[in-house]
Amino acid sequence: MTNRLGRRGCWRSGALVVAAVMGAPLLSAAPAAAVHGAVPGDFNGDGYRDAVLPAPGANVAGKRAAGAVVVLYGSKSGLSTSRRATITQNSAGVPGTAETDDEFGGATATADLNRDGYADLVVSAPFEDTARGKDAGTVTVLWGGKKGLTSGTDLPAATAGSYYGLDVAAISTGPGVKTEVLVAGYQGSMSFTGPFSRSGTYGQAVENTATAALQGVALGDFNRGGFPDEVVVTVRLSDLSGGAVYVNPDPGGEQQRGNGLIAATGDVNGDGYTDLAVGDPDEPGRAGTDGVLGGRVLLWYGSAQGIARDAKPVQLTQNTAGVPGSSEKEDAFGGALAVADLNRDGLADIVVGSPREDTGKRNAGQVTVIPGRRTGALGGGAYAFTQDTAGIPDAGEAEDAFGTTVAVGDINKDGKPELFVSAEGENNYTGAVWVLPGGTSGPTAKGSRVITAGSVGFPQRDSTLLGGYRVG
Repeated sequence: MTNRLGRRGCWRSGALVVAAVMGAPLLSAAPAAAVHGAVPGDFNGDGYRDAVLPAPGANVAGKRAAGAVVVLYGSKSGLSTSRRATITQNSAGVPGTAETDDEFGGATATADLNRDGYADLVVSAPFEDTARGKDAGTVTVLWGGKKGLTSGTDLPAATAGSYYGLDVAAISTGPGVKTEVLVAGYQGSMSFTGPFSRSGTYGQAVENTATAALQGVALGDFNRGGFPDEVVVTVRLSDLSGGAVYVNPDPGGEQQRGNGLIAATGDVNGDGYTDLAVGDPDEPGRAGTDGVLGGRVLLWYGSAQGIARDAKPVQLTQNTAGVPGSSEKEDAFGGALAVADLNRDGLADIVVGSPREDTGKRNAGQVTVIPGRRTGALGGGAYAFTQDTAGIPDAGEAEDAFGTTVAVGDINKDGKPELFVSAEGENNYTGAVWVLPGGTSGPTAKGSRVITAGSVGFPQRDSTLLGGYRVG
Protein backbone atom coordinates (compact mmCIF):
# COMPACT_ATOMS: atom_id res chain seq x y z
CA MET A 1 0.00 0.00 0.00
CA THR A 2 1.60 3.22 -1.08
CA ASN A 3 0.69 6.89 -1.15
CA ARG A 4 1.27 8.67 -4.39
CA LEU A 5 0.31 12.02 -5.77
CA GLY A 6 -2.37 12.02 -8.43
CA ARG A 7 -3.30 14.68 -10.94
CA ARG A 8 -5.64 16.25 -8.41
CA GLY A 9 -2.88 16.55 -5.86
CA CYS A 10 -4.47 14.10 -3.42
CA TRP A 11 -2.82 11.01 -2.10
CA ARG A 12 -4.64 7.91 -1.06
CA SER A 13 -3.53 6.10 2.06
CA GLY A 14 -3.55 2.47 3.02
CA ALA A 15 -6.61 2.31 5.27
CA LEU A 16 -5.55 -0.94 6.94
CA VAL A 17 -2.39 0.71 8.25
CA VAL A 18 -4.36 3.44 9.96
CA ALA A 19 -7.03 1.07 11.20
CA ALA A 20 -4.37 -0.98 12.94
CA VAL A 21 -2.83 2.08 14.56
CA MET A 22 -6.00 3.89 15.54
CA GLY A 23 -8.34 0.96 16.08
CA ALA A 24 -10.88 2.47 13.68
CA PRO A 25 -11.31 2.45 9.90
CA LEU A 26 -10.89 5.49 7.71
CA LEU A 27 -13.68 7.35 6.02
CA SER A 28 -13.67 8.14 2.31
CA ALA A 29 -10.68 10.24 1.35
CA ALA A 30 -12.78 12.97 -0.29
CA PRO A 31 -13.04 15.87 0.22
CA ALA A 32 -9.42 16.51 1.01
CA ALA A 33 -7.89 18.91 3.52
CA ALA A 34 -4.99 21.29 3.03
CA VAL A 35 -1.61 21.07 4.68
CA HIS A 36 -0.01 24.20 6.05
CA GLY A 37 2.02 26.53 3.89
CA ALA A 38 4.74 28.67 5.45
CA VAL A 39 4.06 32.30 6.22
CA PRO A 40 6.53 34.75 4.66
CA GLY A 41 9.80 35.18 6.55
CA ASP A 42 12.86 37.39 6.16
CA PHE A 43 15.34 34.71 5.15
CA ASN A 44 18.10 37.05 3.95
CA GLY A 45 17.85 39.74 6.64
CA ASP A 46 17.17 42.69 4.33
CA GLY A 47 14.17 43.80 6.37
CA TYR A 48 11.57 42.43 3.96
CA ARG A 49 9.74 39.15 4.39
CA ASP A 50 10.08 36.65 1.58
CA ALA A 51 7.23 34.53 0.20
CA VAL A 52 7.35 30.73 0.21
CA LEU A 53 5.77 28.85 -2.71
CA PRO A 54 6.03 25.08 -2.32
CA ALA A 55 5.85 22.94 -5.46
CA PRO A 56 5.72 19.35 -4.17
CA GLY A 57 4.80 17.96 -7.59
CA ALA A 58 7.74 19.56 -9.40
CA ASN A 59 9.95 17.34 -11.53
CA VAL A 60 13.65 17.71 -10.67
CA ALA A 61 16.43 16.44 -12.93
CA GLY A 62 13.99 14.06 -14.59
CA LYS A 63 12.62 12.75 -11.30
CA ARG A 64 8.82 13.01 -11.22
CA ALA A 65 7.35 14.83 -8.20
CA ALA A 66 10.71 15.07 -6.45
CA GLY A 67 9.49 18.46 -5.24
CA ALA A 68 10.82 21.98 -4.82
CA VAL A 69 10.29 25.19 -2.88
CA VAL A 70 10.41 28.63 -4.50
CA VAL A 71 11.32 31.68 -2.40
CA LEU A 72 10.29 35.06 -3.82
CA TYR A 73 12.21 37.86 -2.16
CA GLY A 74 10.20 40.72 -0.69
CA SER A 75 10.97 44.37 -1.34
CA LYS A 76 9.45 47.85 -1.08
CA SER A 77 7.79 47.25 -4.44
CA GLY A 78 6.51 43.80 -3.49
CA LEU A 79 7.38 40.52 -5.18
CA SER A 80 9.05 39.90 -8.50
CA THR A 81 9.30 36.47 -10.07
CA SER A 82 12.80 37.42 -11.25
CA ARG A 83 13.99 37.77 -7.63
CA ARG A 84 13.67 34.18 -6.60
CA ALA A 85 15.50 31.10 -5.41
CA THR A 86 14.39 27.56 -6.23
CA ILE A 87 15.45 24.99 -3.65
CA THR A 88 15.39 21.22 -4.12
CA GLN A 89 17.11 18.26 -2.52
CA ASN A 90 19.71 18.62 -5.30
CA SER A 91 20.57 22.16 -4.18
CA ALA A 92 24.01 22.68 -2.65
CA GLY A 93 23.89 22.45 1.13
CA VAL A 94 20.52 20.68 1.25
CA PRO A 95 20.51 17.14 2.67
CA GLY A 96 19.38 14.24 0.50
CA THR A 97 18.91 13.77 -3.21
CA ALA A 98 15.89 14.58 -5.38
CA GLU A 99 14.11 11.30 -6.12
CA THR A 100 10.85 10.31 -7.74
CA ASP A 101 7.80 11.00 -5.56
CA ASP A 102 9.69 12.46 -2.59
CA GLU A 103 7.39 15.53 -2.73
CA PHE A 104 9.85 17.88 -1.07
CA GLY A 105 7.76 20.90 -0.06
CA GLY A 106 4.81 18.80 1.08
CA ALA A 107 4.50 20.97 4.21
CA THR A 108 6.39 24.09 5.25
CA ALA A 109 6.70 26.35 8.31
CA THR A 110 8.67 29.49 9.15
CA ALA A 111 10.42 30.63 12.36
CA ASP A 112 13.80 32.00 13.48
CA LEU A 113 14.83 28.75 15.14
CA ASN A 114 18.42 29.63 16.06
CA ARG A 115 17.42 33.21 16.94
CA ASP A 116 20.12 34.84 14.83
CA GLY A 117 17.79 37.41 13.25
CA TYR A 118 17.22 35.42 10.06
CA ALA A 119 14.03 33.43 9.49
CA ASP A 120 14.49 29.71 8.85
CA LEU A 121 12.29 27.42 6.76
CA VAL A 122 11.14 23.95 7.78
CA VAL A 123 10.36 21.75 4.76
CA SER A 124 9.06 18.19 4.69
CA ALA A 125 9.32 15.46 2.07
CA PRO A 126 6.66 13.11 3.48
CA PHE A 127 7.14 10.39 0.86
CA GLU A 128 10.93 10.20 0.96
CA ASP A 129 12.28 6.63 1.10
CA THR A 130 14.90 6.31 3.85
CA ALA A 131 16.65 3.62 5.84
CA ARG A 132 13.54 3.63 8.03
CA GLY A 133 11.49 2.32 5.10
CA LYS A 134 9.45 3.21 2.04
CA ASP A 135 7.60 6.54 2.28
CA ALA A 136 9.20 7.09 5.67
CA GLY A 137 9.52 10.84 5.11
CA THR A 138 12.06 13.49 6.07
CA VAL A 139 11.98 16.99 7.57
CA THR A 140 14.69 19.55 6.79
CA VAL A 141 15.50 22.96 8.27
CA LEU A 142 16.81 25.42 5.70
CA TRP A 143 18.83 28.00 7.59
CA GLY A 144 18.49 31.70 6.81
CA GLY A 145 21.50 34.00 6.36
CA LYS A 146 22.77 37.01 4.41
CA LYS A 147 22.55 35.02 1.18
CA GLY A 148 19.19 33.50 2.01
CA LEU A 149 18.53 29.79 2.47
CA THR A 150 21.84 28.22 1.49
CA SER A 151 22.25 25.29 3.89
CA GLY A 152 20.11 22.75 5.66
CA THR A 153 20.05 20.01 8.28
CA ASP A 154 17.53 17.26 8.98
CA LEU A 155 15.28 16.80 12.02
CA PRO A 156 15.27 13.02 12.44
CA ALA A 157 12.36 10.74 13.28
CA ALA A 158 13.00 8.61 16.36
CA THR A 159 11.46 5.33 15.21
CA ALA A 160 10.12 3.60 12.13
CA GLY A 161 6.87 4.90 10.71
CA SER A 162 5.37 6.24 7.50
CA TYR A 163 4.80 9.76 6.19
CA TYR A 164 6.93 11.68 8.66
CA GLY A 165 6.30 15.32 7.79
CA LEU A 166 2.69 15.19 6.65
CA ASP A 167 2.48 18.52 8.43
CA VAL A 168 4.92 20.74 10.32
CA ALA A 169 4.58 23.70 12.68
CA ALA A 170 7.25 26.04 14.06
CA ILE A 171 7.31 28.85 16.62
CA SER A 172 10.02 31.01 18.18
CA THR A 173 8.89 33.08 21.17
CA GLY A 174 12.06 32.93 23.23
CA PRO A 175 15.20 30.95 24.01
CA GLY A 176 15.37 27.24 24.70
CA VAL A 177 12.06 25.41 24.95
CA LYS A 178 10.16 28.54 23.91
CA THR A 179 11.28 27.73 20.36
CA GLU A 180 9.83 24.53 18.91
CA VAL A 181 9.23 22.51 15.75
CA LEU A 182 6.39 19.97 15.77
CA VAL A 183 6.13 17.26 13.11
CA ALA A 184 3.17 15.00 12.24
CA GLY A 185 3.39 11.46 10.86
CA TYR A 186 1.69 8.10 11.03
CA GLN A 187 3.89 7.00 13.93
CA GLY A 188 2.86 10.04 15.96
CA SER A 189 4.47 13.42 16.56
CA MET A 190 8.06 14.55 17.04
CA SER A 191 8.75 17.69 19.05
CA PHE A 192 12.10 19.50 18.79
CA THR A 193 12.90 22.36 21.15
CA GLY A 194 15.79 24.80 21.31
CA PRO A 195 18.43 25.88 21.46
CA PHE A 196 18.84 25.16 17.75
CA SER A 197 22.00 25.70 15.72
CA ARG A 198 22.58 25.80 11.99
CA SER A 199 24.93 22.84 12.39
CA GLY A 200 21.86 20.74 13.16
CA THR A 201 21.87 20.53 16.94
CA TYR A 202 18.80 21.15 19.10
CA GLY A 203 18.02 21.08 22.78
CA GLN A 204 15.68 18.13 23.03
CA ALA A 205 13.68 15.77 20.83
CA VAL A 206 10.57 14.06 22.18
CA GLU A 207 8.55 11.42 20.35
CA ASN A 208 4.85 11.01 21.21
CA THR A 209 3.35 7.79 19.90
CA ALA A 210 0.38 7.84 22.29
CA THR A 211 -1.57 9.70 19.59
CA ALA A 212 -0.65 8.18 16.24
CA ALA A 213 -1.80 8.49 12.62
CA LEU A 214 -1.44 12.27 12.65
CA GLN A 215 -2.20 14.54 9.72
CA GLY A 216 -2.00 18.02 11.24
CA VAL A 217 -0.08 19.96 13.91
CA ALA A 218 -0.09 23.49 15.33
CA LEU A 219 1.57 25.46 18.15
CA GLY A 220 0.26 28.27 20.35
CA ASP A 221 0.34 29.58 23.92
CA PHE A 222 -3.25 29.02 25.07
CA ASN A 223 -2.76 29.93 28.75
CA ARG A 224 -0.19 32.71 28.29
CA GLY A 225 2.30 30.62 30.22
CA GLY A 226 5.18 31.63 27.98
CA PHE A 227 5.66 28.20 26.43
CA PRO A 228 4.14 26.65 23.29
CA ASP A 229 1.19 24.32 23.64
CA GLU A 230 0.97 21.49 21.12
CA VAL A 231 -2.01 20.60 18.95
CA VAL A 232 -2.19 17.38 16.96
CA VAL A 233 -4.95 16.25 14.60
CA THR A 234 -5.38 12.68 13.40
CA VAL A 235 -6.32 11.44 9.97
CA ARG A 236 -9.99 10.77 9.31
CA LEU A 237 -11.73 8.36 11.68
CA SER A 238 -14.90 6.44 10.87
CA ASP A 239 -16.92 7.81 13.79
CA LEU A 240 -16.10 11.46 13.08
CA SER A 241 -16.48 13.84 10.13
CA GLY A 242 -12.71 14.36 10.25
CA GLY A 243 -9.98 13.40 12.70
CA ALA A 244 -9.64 13.71 16.45
CA VAL A 245 -8.12 16.90 17.91
CA TYR A 246 -5.79 16.81 20.93
CA VAL A 247 -4.24 19.69 22.88
CA ASN A 248 -0.99 18.77 24.64
CA PRO A 249 -1.63 15.05 24.09
CA ASP A 250 -0.42 12.56 26.64
CA PRO A 251 -0.90 8.82 27.19
CA GLY A 252 -4.56 8.21 27.96
CA GLY A 253 -5.43 11.82 27.11
CA GLU A 254 -8.90 12.66 25.87
CA GLN A 255 -9.63 14.40 22.59
CA GLN A 256 -11.31 17.78 22.37
CA ARG A 257 -15.05 18.08 21.81
CA GLY A 258 -15.11 18.47 18.05
CA ASN A 259 -12.92 17.28 15.22
CA GLY A 260 -11.31 18.28 11.94
CA LEU A 261 -8.26 17.99 9.73
CA ILE A 262 -6.22 21.20 9.98
CA ALA A 263 -5.42 23.54 12.89
CA ALA A 264 -4.22 27.13 13.23
CA THR A 265 -3.73 29.46 16.20
CA GLY A 266 -4.06 33.18 16.99
CA ASP A 267 -5.73 35.63 19.38
CA VAL A 268 -9.16 36.11 17.80
CA ASN A 269 -10.77 38.08 20.66
CA GLY A 270 -7.73 40.12 21.69
CA ASP A 271 -7.64 39.00 25.33
CA GLY A 272 -3.95 38.06 25.19
CA TYR A 273 -4.59 34.32 25.08
CA THR A 274 -3.98 32.38 21.88
CA ASP A 275 -7.08 30.67 20.49
CA LEU A 276 -7.33 27.44 18.51
CA ALA A 277 -9.16 27.14 15.19
CA VAL A 278 -9.70 23.80 13.47
CA GLY A 279 -11.00 23.28 9.95
CA ASP A 280 -13.47 20.39 9.57
CA PRO A 281 -14.24 20.33 5.83
CA ASP A 282 -15.75 16.85 5.70
CA GLU A 283 -19.41 16.03 6.12
CA PRO A 284 -20.85 13.33 8.37
CA GLY A 285 -20.57 9.90 6.79
CA ARG A 286 -23.74 8.78 8.50
CA ALA A 287 -26.58 10.28 10.50
CA GLY A 288 -25.78 11.11 14.11
CA THR A 289 -22.05 11.66 13.68
CA ASP A 290 -20.42 15.01 14.29
CA GLY A 291 -19.93 17.50 11.44
CA VAL A 292 -22.12 19.64 9.20
CA LEU A 293 -23.15 19.99 5.58
CA GLY A 294 -20.52 21.87 3.58
CA GLY A 295 -17.89 21.89 6.31
CA ARG A 296 -17.14 24.10 9.29
CA VAL A 297 -14.50 25.78 11.43
CA LEU A 298 -14.40 25.18 15.17
CA LEU A 299 -12.89 27.75 17.55
CA TRP A 300 -11.74 27.17 21.13
CA TYR A 301 -10.84 30.29 23.12
CA GLY A 302 -7.69 30.28 25.23
CA SER A 303 -7.77 31.29 28.91
CA ALA A 304 -5.65 31.35 32.05
CA GLN A 305 -6.43 27.64 32.32
CA GLY A 306 -5.66 27.00 28.67
CA ILE A 307 -8.21 24.99 26.68
CA ALA A 308 -10.13 22.44 28.71
CA ARG A 309 -10.63 18.93 27.30
CA ASP A 310 -14.41 19.26 27.54
CA ALA A 311 -14.62 22.86 26.32
CA LYS A 312 -17.36 23.32 23.73
CA PRO A 313 -16.04 25.12 20.64
CA VAL A 314 -17.75 27.89 18.70
CA GLN A 315 -18.94 26.57 15.32
CA LEU A 316 -18.64 28.68 12.16
CA THR A 317 -20.18 27.68 8.83
CA GLN A 318 -21.36 29.43 5.70
CA ASN A 319 -24.80 29.51 7.34
CA THR A 320 -23.42 31.56 10.26
CA ALA A 321 -24.97 35.04 10.28
CA GLY A 322 -22.76 37.47 8.36
CA VAL A 323 -20.68 34.82 6.57
CA PRO A 324 -21.04 35.03 2.77
CA GLY A 325 -22.67 32.17 0.87
CA SER A 326 -24.50 29.20 2.27
CA SER A 327 -23.53 25.71 3.38
CA GLU A 328 -23.80 23.35 0.43
CA LYS A 329 -22.84 19.76 -0.07
CA GLU A 330 -19.07 19.22 -0.46
CA ASP A 331 -18.03 22.90 -0.28
CA ALA A 332 -15.13 21.79 1.98
CA PHE A 333 -15.41 24.98 4.07
CA GLY A 334 -12.45 24.69 6.45
CA GLY A 335 -10.25 22.81 3.98
CA ALA A 336 -7.57 25.48 4.39
CA LEU A 337 -7.00 27.69 7.40
CA ALA A 338 -4.92 30.60 8.68
CA VAL A 339 -5.35 32.89 11.70
CA ALA A 340 -3.74 36.35 11.45
CA ASP A 341 -4.51 40.04 11.98
CA LEU A 342 -5.32 41.28 8.49
CA ASN A 343 -6.68 44.74 9.34
CA ARG A 344 -4.26 45.66 12.16
CA ASP A 345 -6.97 46.07 14.81
CA GLY A 346 -5.17 43.84 17.31
CA LEU A 347 -7.53 40.94 16.66
CA ALA A 348 -6.62 37.89 14.61
CA ASP A 349 -8.96 37.11 11.73
CA ILE A 350 -9.84 33.62 10.52
CA VAL A 351 -9.04 32.91 6.86
CA VAL A 352 -10.95 29.91 5.56
CA GLY A 353 -10.48 28.06 2.28
CA SER A 354 -13.42 26.31 0.61
CA PRO A 355 -11.60 24.66 -2.30
CA ARG A 356 -14.70 22.78 -3.48
CA GLU A 357 -17.06 25.72 -3.47
CA ASP A 358 -19.08 25.97 -6.70
CA THR A 359 -18.91 29.58 -7.90
CA GLY A 360 -20.60 29.13 -11.24
CA LYS A 361 -18.08 26.40 -12.01
CA ARG A 362 -17.82 23.12 -10.15
CA ASN A 363 -15.19 23.11 -7.39
CA ALA A 364 -13.78 26.46 -8.51
CA GLY A 365 -13.14 27.42 -4.88
CA GLN A 366 -13.47 30.38 -2.51
CA VAL A 367 -11.67 32.03 0.41
CA THR A 368 -13.59 33.64 3.28
CA VAL A 369 -12.24 36.04 5.93
CA ILE A 370 -14.06 36.13 9.29
CA PRO A 371 -12.88 39.15 11.32
CA GLY A 372 -11.95 38.74 14.97
CA ARG A 373 -14.20 40.32 17.61
CA ARG A 374 -13.61 41.29 21.23
CA THR A 375 -17.21 40.54 22.17
CA GLY A 376 -20.26 39.11 20.49
CA ALA A 377 -20.73 36.42 17.89
CA LEU A 378 -18.24 35.97 15.07
CA GLY A 379 -19.40 36.31 11.48
CA GLY A 380 -20.28 39.98 11.16
CA GLY A 381 -18.21 41.82 8.56
CA ALA A 382 -17.03 38.61 6.90
CA TYR A 383 -16.08 38.79 3.22
CA ALA A 384 -15.00 36.42 0.48
CA PHE A 385 -12.79 36.21 -2.60
CA THR A 386 -13.02 34.00 -5.66
CA GLN A 387 -11.21 34.07 -8.98
CA ASP A 388 -14.26 35.92 -10.32
CA THR A 389 -13.99 38.75 -7.77
CA ALA A 390 -13.41 42.04 -9.61
CA GLY A 391 -9.70 42.86 -9.66
CA ILE A 392 -8.46 39.30 -9.19
CA PRO A 393 -6.69 38.06 -12.33
CA ASP A 394 -7.82 34.96 -14.21
CA ALA A 395 -11.26 33.41 -13.87
CA GLY A 396 -12.72 30.52 -11.93
CA GLU A 397 -12.79 27.22 -13.78
CA ALA A 398 -14.05 23.79 -12.85
CA GLU A 399 -11.75 21.96 -10.41
CA ASP A 400 -9.40 24.93 -9.86
CA ALA A 401 -9.75 24.55 -6.06
CA PHE A 402 -9.00 28.22 -5.27
CA GLY A 403 -8.33 28.15 -1.53
CA THR A 404 -6.26 24.96 -1.47
CA THR A 405 -3.87 26.71 0.94
CA VAL A 406 -3.88 30.18 2.52
CA ALA A 407 -1.15 32.21 4.23
CA VAL A 408 -0.71 35.77 5.48
CA GLY A 409 2.38 38.00 5.70
CA ASP A 410 3.64 41.53 4.97
CA ILE A 411 6.19 41.34 2.15
CA ASN A 412 6.67 45.06 1.35
CA LYS A 413 6.98 46.32 4.96
CA ASP A 414 4.08 48.74 4.73
CA GLY A 415 2.44 47.24 7.81
CA LYS A 416 -0.45 45.84 5.77
CA PRO A 417 -0.18 42.06 5.42
CA GLU A 418 -0.76 40.39 2.09
CA LEU A 419 -3.03 37.36 1.64
CA PHE A 420 -1.66 34.38 -0.31
CA VAL A 421 -4.11 31.91 -1.85
CA SER A 422 -3.25 28.84 -3.89
CA ALA A 423 -5.30 26.74 -6.31
CA GLU A 424 -3.88 23.28 -6.88
CA GLY A 425 -6.08 22.52 -9.91
CA GLU A 426 -5.20 25.65 -11.88
CA ASN A 427 -3.76 25.06 -15.36
CA ASN A 428 -4.01 21.27 -15.34
CA TYR A 429 -2.76 21.01 -11.76
CA THR A 430 0.40 22.97 -12.34
CA GLY A 431 -1.10 25.18 -9.62
CA ALA A 432 -0.93 28.92 -9.01
CA VAL A 433 -0.69 31.40 -6.14
CA TRP A 434 -2.58 34.70 -5.90
CA VAL A 435 -1.15 37.59 -3.90
CA LEU A 436 -3.77 40.03 -2.61
CA PRO A 437 -2.25 43.32 -1.40
CA GLY A 438 -2.82 44.45 2.15
CA GLY A 439 -5.19 47.37 2.54
CA THR A 440 -6.39 49.68 5.30
CA SER A 441 -9.18 47.33 6.31
CA GLY A 442 -7.64 44.08 5.07
CA PRO A 443 -6.52 42.45 1.82
CA THR A 444 -7.93 43.85 -1.39
CA ALA A 445 -8.49 42.40 -4.82
CA LYS A 446 -7.33 45.66 -6.43
CA GLY A 447 -3.72 45.28 -7.53
CA SER A 448 -3.68 41.54 -6.88
CA ARG A 449 -1.59 39.27 -9.06
CA VAL A 450 -1.27 35.60 -9.92
CA ILE A 451 1.99 33.65 -9.94
CA THR A 452 1.90 30.59 -12.17
CA ALA A 453 4.23 27.63 -12.24
CA GLY A 454 5.61 28.70 -15.60
CA SER A 455 6.40 32.20 -14.34
CA VAL A 456 8.79 30.79 -11.71
CA GLY A 457 10.59 28.41 -14.01
CA PHE A 458 8.63 25.15 -13.97
CA PRO A 459 8.07 23.89 -17.54
CA GLN A 460 5.72 21.03 -16.62
CA ARG A 461 2.39 20.83 -18.36
CA ASP A 462 0.67 19.28 -15.35
CA SER A 463 0.97 18.32 -11.67
CA THR A 464 3.54 20.87 -10.44
CA LEU A 465 1.09 21.89 -7.69
CA LEU A 466 2.61 25.30 -7.10
CA GLY A 467 1.35 26.59 -3.77
CA GLY A 468 0.76 23.17 -2.23
CA TYR A 469 -1.77 20.38 -2.30
CA ARG A 470 -4.48 18.73 -0.28
CA VAL A 471 -4.04 15.43 1.50
CA GLY A 472 -6.84 12.95 1.79
